[in-house]
Amino acid sequence: MSMISVRTRDGELHSFEGRVGASLMENIRNAGFDELLAMCGGCLSCATCHLYVEELPETASLAAPSIDESELLEGSDYRQENSRLSCQIPFDETLSGIVVRIAPEE
Repeated sequence: MSMISVRTRDGELHSFEGRVGASLMENIRNAGFDELLAMCGGCLSCATCHLYVEELPETASLAAPSIDESELLEGSDYRQENSRLSCQIPFDETLSGIVVRIAPEE
């Protein structure tokens, strides 16, 4: 079982089983979190799937953001060091236990 934990904007933490092979964005949206707008559907053109990676499993690591992802995040008033676009994070078994927080709406 590969688990994802999402902290909503009101601070509540929810955990659910993620589908390996889907992006983190797809998993979060499929789990019913409408706060994560993801208006472009994962095409890397809107940054409405912005989240903060709060905790990674000990053995996991994320690839650095691409130039395109970094440029989209630069336009956010809420960018932090741990900001990522969830459409750019493929979910696999190594990320089981990841904890993310949905960024404020722009």
